[in-house]
Amino acid sequence: MDSPLFDGELVHARRIIYTPSPFARSSLLHLQEVGSLQARQPHDSVRQGLSSYLFFMVESGSGILEYAGNQHELHAGDCVFLDCHKPYLHRTAQDLWHLRWVHFYGPNMVPIYKKYEERGGQPVFHSRQPEQYKNLLQTLYRLAASDDYVRDMQICGRLVDLLTLLMQESWHPGAARISHGKKQNVQVVKEYLDSHFTERITLDALAERFYINKFYLTRVFKEQFGQSITNYLLQLRITQAKRMLRFSDHSIESVAAECGLQDANYFSRLFKKIEGITPGEYRRQW
Repeated sequence: MDSPLFDGELVHARRIIYTPSPFARSSLLHLQEVGSLQARQPHDSVRQGLSSYLFFMVESGSGILEYAGNQHELHAGDCVFLDCHKPYLHRTAQDLWHLRWVHFYGPNMVPIYKKYEERGGQPVFHSRQPEQYKNLLQTLYRLAASDDYVRDMQICGRLVDLLTLLMQESWHPGAARISHGKKQNVQVVKEYLDSHFTERITLDALAERFYINKFYLTRVFKEQFGQSITNYLLQLRITQAKRMLRFSDHSIESVAAECGLQDANYFSRLFKKIEGITPGEYRRQW
């Protein structure tokens, strides 16, 4: 595939508009468009209502972004990650910018972007590792231009790498502040759960042990670790149960008890709800 080059009054651009296979469209993270541009004069780009997510990085120059009711100044090294269902506008300044971008989508992108926001991710951030983003965008462009018969799988892999980088840089548990001061770090609570998940643990007991209001603890734990105390505790217990089911001959009742779930029937129902099979079926499979 040739690399389409566009020379216009406003931009000098190199882009590939990509059509994924039906399988990729229904099952994978898939590419819609990837490219780079050098602005030739100040101009606006306005979009809305797209079934797409946009990532772009400013390699040089500057401009502004209007998104979700806010205006952001953009400079070299800044990155943008947007849900294009919402309207947005970006405009290069007199210091004409050079951008690299990718539009992409996938069947799970709505909850992925929501998780990005929950972790403190912002639509605009200054990257700590711009070369990694640049390399990924260049690789996506090269794959889109290739005729490799597994390129949709390769593209999906690189988009996963992009989202992984974005999730790493979005991790700002202190990004949201309350009006009366800095939020308390609850790492010590997480460490306690890691060591005592086999015991009976209640929210009231945790709040009393660490001298924290239980409602405040619930909210801040989720902000700092991306999930509720209940879900985190359940994750620890189910992981331990899977370990014991695979590598011991303990009975189901014993496994349940040693994971902090005394009721074997409840444990079995919970295990099936999460893993899709019963503890006994899991043991036989592995």
